[in-house]
Amino acid sequence: MKYRLLGLLLLAQATTALAVEAPIADEKGFWYAQTSVYTRHFSQDSDHNNNQNLIGLERNEASGLVYGGATFRNSFSQRSYYAYAGKRYDMTDYPVYLKLTGGVIQGYRGKYRDKIPLNRFGVAPVIIPSVGAHYGPVSAELVLLGFNAAMVTTGVRF
Repeated sequence: MKYRLLGLLLLAQATTALAVEAPIADEKGFWYAQTSVYTRHFSQDSDHNNNQNLIGLERNEASGLVYGGATFRNSFSQRSYYAYAGKRYDMTDYPVYLKLTGGVIQGYRGKYRDKIPLNRFGVAPVIIPSVGAHYGPVSAELVLLGFNAAMVTTGVRF
């Protein structure tokens, strides 16, 4: 567990260091609506749900500041919610970006309450890194969900 935490911290630092901060092309920023298209859990568990039905809306400021919210079915098919803020790092020469968000997740209940760390009162803090690419207004992201799963999302910028 200690090595996993260290690895996550190093990954977060490396993505920040490798990304060249560039202003988003639209000086006014943009909205981004997204949905999940594929999820894969790294460990096999008959209780795991690989169909998250995520719907999210986020604001991307020209400065790279990101904030938003999403609703989804968690790994155990319970309706959950994620409210977050973070930073988006655009590459200067390619339509690729890195995004690091942090916020709170609500929705892990009952016998699954302890499946997410620090969920003592039904709300847990999380940090979620992702890498994405866009072509015009269409984007796709690979989102790492801790050391438990990865999810592919797609969306539209407007």
